[in-house]
Order: sequence, then structure tokens, then C-alpha cells
Amino acid sequence: MNKFILAGVSAALVMSAAAGSQAQTKLSRNEIINSLQGAQQEVDINADQIQKAAIENIEKYPGANSPQSLPLADKLASLRQFNIEITFHFDSATIAPESYEAVGLIADALHTPYLQGQTFVIVGHTDAKGARDYNLELSIKRAQAVREALATTFRVPGETLASVGLGEEQLRDPASPDAAVNRRVQLINLGYK
Repeated sequence: MNKFILAGVSAALVMSAAAGSQAQTKLSRNEIINSLQGAQQEVDINADQIQKAAIENIEKYPGANSPQSLPLADKLASLRQFNIEITFHFDSATIAPESYEAVGLIADALHTPYLQGQTFVIVGHTDAKGARDYNLELSIKRAQAVREALATTFRVPGETLASVGLGEEQLRDPASPDAAVNRRVQLINLGYK
């Protein structure tokens, strides 16, 4: 399957609690809150470092598939986060209309006192179909689209949101690199500034 076909498949933004829950098919505001609250007060990683790690991984280990996992994978896995499926148009970073309900639920959660004042990074992921650099760019655009929707349509304070893309550098299911479960976006709580 070429990169355009893979890019058109819905982007699964699969978020789970840091402990690692199952992918969610029906999302609620409370599930999002419960997955994200309780973040560490100080997180020694930022969005720029996450993005840089993905780019360096591709440059250091070129080829169709990465022989090494993302260096920051363990650190990211230790942070409060959740997964959600957001659908995009074919080979596009335009969020499909049917996914705006899910984006709205995220916004509702971020507006609650439980999560206000904390900062979040939206991390886009793809499966391993297609070229890695293409997947990286697509994941960046889709994460940016989710951030833009949250900040403009749902009025989540933009200064609390960052977006990065990891492409296929951090597969959710490495044993099945082309599986849909790998197409996702994470929302990771980076704690208080």
C-alpha cells in the first residue's frame, strides 16, 4: 500500500491511561479526566524534545522500519495520557466531521478544574505503511489540526497546548506495525508550568 493510501486511512488517536488501558471505542469526558489527572508536578521533557527525538531517530536509523524504538519512549509512557480515535479525510490533515464530537469531549475535559492550569502535548502517530518521513510529516499535520480545533473551535487556551508528530517511530503494537491501532494521537499531560 503506498503512502497515500495509508495516509488516507483514519488516524487513530488512541489514548490510554499511563498504566496502559485498552483502546477506547466509546469515549466519555470522565474517562479523559481520569486518564489525565494526577500528573507529576514537574515533567522534565517538552514538546520540542519529543519532536526532535523522532526526527533524530529517522536520521540515525534510516530505512523502511526503525530498528530502534524512540529514545524517549519509556519516559513518555510514564506520563499521564490517553488515546482516542480521530478520523481524517483521505491523505489529509482535515478532521472528519464525525470526529468533532470526540474533539469536543477532549475540550470539555480540559476545561474542567481537574485539568485547568496544566499543559498538554498532542502527539500524532501513524502505522508503519509507507515512508517514515512521510508518516512523520502527516502525523505532525494531524496533531496540529487537533490542537487548532481545540484552541479555536473549543476555546481551550492555546498556551496550554503543544503538538508534535512521531509518525511510526513509537508504534502502539510493534508486533503488528501496519495495524490500525498504531494510527492514533495521544494527549499527554506535561504537568504545571
